[in-house]
Amino acid sequence: MAQRGIREFHAKKILARYLKEYSNGKFHYDGKVALVTPEYSIDQAAKDNKWIKEVPLTVKPDQLFGKRGKHGLVLLNASFEQAKQWIAEKMGKEVQVGKTKGILTHFLVEPFVPHDKEYYIAIKTEADGDRIYFSNEGGIDIEENWEKVKQFFVPILGSIDDVDLSVLEPLIRDFVKALYKIFVDLDFTYLEINPFTIVGNEVIPLDLVARLDDTAYFWNKDKWGDVEFPTPFGRTFTKEEEFIKELDEKTGASLKLTVLNPKGRVWLLVAGGGASVIYADTVVDLGFGNELANYGEYSGNPSEEETYLYAKTIIDLMTREKDPRGKVLIIGGGIANFTDVAKTFKGIIRALREYKEKLKENNVKVYVRRGGPNYKEGLKLMKELGEEIGIPIEVYGPELPMTRVVTLALKGGTNEGN
Repeated sequence: MAQRGIREFHAKKILARYLKEYSNGKFHYDGKVALVTPEYSIDQAAKDNKWIKEVPLTVKPDQLFGKRGKHGLVLLNASFEQAKQWIAEKMGKEVQVGKTKGILTHFLVEPFVPHDKEYYIAIKTEADGDRIYFSNEGGIDIEENWEKVKQFFVPILGSIDDVDLSVLEPLIRDFVKALYKIFVDLDFTYLEINPFTIVGNEVIPLDLVARLDDTAYFWNKDKWGDVEFPTPFGRTFTKEEEFIKELDEKTGASLKLTVLNPKGRVWLLVAGGGASVIYADTVVDLGFGNELANYGEYSGNPSEEETYLYAKTIIDLMTREKDPRGKVLIIGGGIANFTDVAKTFKGIIRALREYKEKLKENNVKVYVRRGGPNYKEGLKLMKELGEEIGIPIEVYGPELPMTRVVTLALKGGTNEGN
């Protein structure tokens, strides 16, 4: 599972779409929000959303960072012209939030809602279930008043209907149940609304933070709508990351790359989102986190050409700077369901063959662990390649645990007894 932050705009759209249904009509949220970007001005937004010129507005950046009010980045009770001017002054400007600097590019516009009562709620996924936090006193000082926050736990395979919520007033109790069901069914991993208020039977989320499990995209894409997973604030893509991102956008497969440490000794070429997490976590657990060079995945049965371009990008990055200790390339994955291992390995083999001299110069050792359709043919091709180009390539099938191949690659030893 990969937890990915989404914009407040998209999270509020999801809430507006499903709150009435999941509360059996007891609550609703009208979802009056607009997202202003360099390509979509507030004038254009006003043409598509008539309310923007009819009501007082709240405006704030929507770029996955918090404490916006404390950084003077929230405009309240503004007219359309005031909002337009405020956005114009800040669009494209660099700001510092904590230790991070970034450029402001996306702004959330919504109605300003006068209110007296503020609540706090957060739900997060943990290893053995989901934890719910609630307070009758929400707002920017929630952390200073954490002793007032009530906690509830829903174990894996448990139900919110079995959790004792009797300490909550009936109206709030019903809202918590509805929100939790949305959280589970739409594969949220984190959802915080601080604060929210209730007017009649309308729930109004004044500030919202959310993360989704992006591995659930293929079955939830229709429910999520046009949700996107933006780059964290202040993060810029390298040329290579941008290339893989563009390649990913042109295919039905999934190709992801994040360069963590371009001078790192440990490079990963991993198939599958879940496997990529396991391999990276194991590298860190073994004490080589500062040597981990990249994180990413190729999955969804990419073509041989797509896999070649993906592998070539990683190998090129890996062989740019020498390390006297040599480097390690782990070509891994779990057991594929429908990705043709032999086909994708042919793409990787093309890249390895193309860079054989640089691989030798960098004293690269390659460790392969894979299972799935045609994996035996793929492993055979990898083993033959090592002999052909004179690069040490150790090859293992699904009989070897994923974590074990990482240990062999980084700490040596044999696979006997595993």
